[in-house]
This record gives sequence, structure tokens and C-alpha cells, in this order.
Amino acid sequence: MTHRRQAVRGLAAALAALVALTAAGCSSKAKTGDGKQTGAGGVQTGEGVTDKTITLGALTDMTGVYATLGKSVTQAQQLYVKQVNAAGGICGRQLALTVRDHGYDPQKALAAYTELEPKVVGYTQFIGSPFVAAVKPQVDTKDKGLVLPQAWSASLLGSPYIRVLGATYDVETINAVDFLLKEKGLKSGDKLGHVYFEGDYGENALKGSKYAAEKAGVTVVEQKIKPTDNDMSAQVSALKQAGVKAVVISAGPRQAASLVGVAAATGLKVPVVGNNSAFAPQLLGTQAGPALEKMYWFASPSLPIGADTPTAKKLVADYQAAYPGDSLDNGIVAGWTAAGVFGEALKKACADKDLTREGVDKALLSLKAHDAGFGMTHDLGDPKAPSSRESVIIQPDKSVPGGMRTVRQPFVAEAAKSYTP
Repeated sequence: MTHRRQAVRGLAAALAALVALTAAGCSSKAKTGDGKQTGAGGVQTGEGVTDKTITLGALTDMTGVYATLGKSVTQAQQLYVKQVNAAGGICGRQLALTVRDHGYDPQKALAAYTELEPKVVGYTQFIGSPFVAAVKPQVDTKDKGLVLPQAWSASLLGSPYIRVLGATYDVETINAVDFLLKEKGLKSGDKLGHVYFEGDYGENALKGSKYAAEKAGVTVVEQKIKPTDNDMSAQVSALKQAGVKAVVISAGPRQAASLVGVAAATGLKVPVVGNNSAFAPQLLGTQAGPALEKMYWFASPSLPIGADTPTAKKLVADYQAAYPGDSLDNGIVAGWTAAGVFGEALKKACADKDLTREGVDKALLSLKAHDAGFGMTHDLGDPKAPSSRESVIIQPDKSVPGGMRTVRQPFVAEAAKSYTP
């Protein structure tokens, strides 16, 4: 049994225990029948929906490894809810977003899910692939509330209720390696370093780099790390000794900054490319900032927040007005996109007069060409596939809005086209 499977099973067992405890404590409030009823406007409703309110959940990380991402995602979604409500809401009801910060802690994440499960129609975000994977059996067989995770592991595919927005980590990494091959000098016979988090995220990304490397005749040199590992000196030393010509990093922003900063300082001046969650513009203000601008790129499931599109420009203006002084990053794009997708599903479910969880899930599957305004079109009709296989390659640049500029427009590598997640 792999480490990832052991971790997921352990988390699933913890969830089961938490669910049992919650059920025991709330037995006096058990639902009768299937919990559905007909509400205002002749619309069928269920968990999280009343005649006046549609309650959504957000399971985020605002104090842990992805604190920067979690803050931006959450604030963008709060902004979306505020604007929708100001325009009259959805289906004659106001949206409410209930937020829980799990700090990227497994027990806190699962406890927060268990707490919110009976109170919300679904989740506009759930940060942490291992945590989402742990609740997946519960979601698929019992809860059936729509989950739009801020996670892109291929292990989350196959569920009609958990929908990955954008390319999965393995596909994204194949696209990232293609960038190294086509534009950064990596070639057949070379060694490619890959620093990655243990667990769903990193191991799914590693699968992609190995697939792309095999196609290109490249050898992957692995360096597995934990989310608590912040100093990449040992990993840089090992990669330098191995003679790698480029590096992929599938970790958090702190690890990416350390890797690039240490590599530049010790003479390992090779291109480094990360997955979408391995960068935060705030890093440009650190000692690693100059090195990041020179030798770091990352793949993304959308154009950056500073993109020259009407949606991006309006979002920047609205976000800065709502949160003056806060920096711009791609967490804003991810949060806004997910909230918008959930909103479109709610509108379609309203038109079908079915705001139950089943109705919202069914409505989401009807969205075959959703344009979020950031360069990608999402097909949400096939639960077995990511909504897109495209990636954008972005380079840190403190001179542009959001600290990021696009160096390669949306594309799908040839290797990614034939790959099965």
C-alpha cells in the first residue's frame, strides 16, 4: 500500500469517527423523509436552502501552509457573494458564505466539514487534496453536496459532486515539462529534478513529470518533502550533485522561494517551474525575490489576476476597493472562478425549480462551456475528466499588476492530450 493510500484511509477513518460523533450529538434533530420540501417560488429545497437564504460553505486555510492562497480565495468569494446579493441574489434568495479555517490540519479540516455538512448546500472551496480525498466516499454515497475544491489532484476525479476546475496536477505538470523542453533547453538525456510534497498533491504531480520525462527521454530525480519542511538546502544540494538541468516543484510558496533562493545562491542556476499553488506574489518582497524573477516560472489553470481582459480588470478594481492594501494574486482568480461556477449552477437549478443538492449537482453537469473570463473555457459535464487540460505559464514580475506576467498563453502539450489522468 502506498503512503498516499495509507494517508487517505487514515483521514477517511478519522472522518467516519467524527461523523459518528456528530450524528450521536444531533440525533434529536434528525430529518424526516429525504429532507426535501417545496419553498418560495415553487422551488424544491433541501439542506442549506430556505425561502430567504442559500448557505454555502468554505473550508479554507488562512493560518497554515496555504494561508496566503486561502485568504485571497476566501475574500474573492466573499466579494462575489456581496455583489450577487446587491443585485438581488439568486432565485429570490440571498447567498450566505460560512467560512471555517482549518489551517491545513487534517483533524480540523474533517471536523469543519462534519460541522458544516448539514448546514450548507455545498462548498465553494475546500483547500487540501488529502482532506477532500478523505471525505470523497462520504460525499459520493451520502452527503452529495457539491464541492469545488481548491485542489487539483486526479484522485478527486470521477465524482459527480466533487468537480476539479482546471487541469489536474499531473496534466499541469506535463504541460510544465513541455515548457522546459520547448523553451528552457531541457532535452533528451538530461536529468530533471522534482521536489514534491508527500501525499495526493505532490505524488499526482510526480506522475505527470514521470510521464512527460519518459516521452522525452529525460530522467527524473525525486526529492520528497513534507509540508512542514521550509528549508530546501538539502534538496538543492542533492539535485546539484545529481546534475539536473531543470527542476519542477510541487509544494507551497515558501518551499518554492527557498528552493529558488538557495539554488541561485549555491550556483544551481537552472530553470525551475512550479505547479499553480507553488507561488505567491508576496514572495517578491523577500530575499528570494530577484532569483524568482530570473529563474522561476509556474503553470496555472487560468490567466493571472493582472491579465488584460474585461473580467480581470473589473475584478482587480472591485477587489482593491473592497480590500484596500491587500496584494493581488491568483488566489483571487481561483476563488472568483469557483464562486462564479457555483453561482451559475444555482441559477440553472433555480430555473429547473430544484435547489436541492441533487438539483444543484445536476445543474452543474449541464455547464459544458463556462467562460470565467480568464482565458479558459470549462467543460463540467464529465466527472471523470478535469474541466480543462490547458495551462498558462506565468513568470513572477514585480513590475506588473499582481506580480505576474504571462509568458505562454493557454496551451495543451501533445503529451497531455494523450494522457489519461
